[in-house]
Amino acid sequence: MPKIKTKFICQECGYESLKWMGKCPECGAWNSLVEEIEQNSSKTYIATTNVVMPLTVDEIEVTEEERLKTGLDELDRVLGGGIVRGSLILVGGDPGIGKSTLLLQVSKNLLLKGYKVFIYQVRNLKSRLKLEHRG
Repeated sequence: MPKIKTKFICQECGYESLKWMGKCPECGAWNSLVEEIEQNSSKTYIATTNVVMPLTVDEIEVTEEERLKTGLDELDRVLGGGIVRGSLILVGGDPGIGKSTLLLQVSKNLLLKGYKVFIYQVRNLKSRLKLEHRG
């Protein structure tokens, strides 16, 4: 059973409110708000979307993206030929294995070619956030 909704309408100016008020805030008339039952009309909403069917691996079109050479042949090989413009690359590993050195060398090579490089390094996160293991 649908819930009955009421609203209060000012008989002087037509202002509508969800609650009764002694004075209409719109026109200032006293005791002019009268309760009325809100008539629910059955509204039907139709959602329209473009349905895209999934593709099998064989149906996916492979396109070659232009890649920026980093100047480090082995890194370019691991990245599939270089860095794709606008991509994000996560470099992770144990402390002291050369992540920062690698990224500084790549940055230098790309900056010398006129590219802009953004590197965000998370370091000593545990000590900065004062995390403790509670087990």
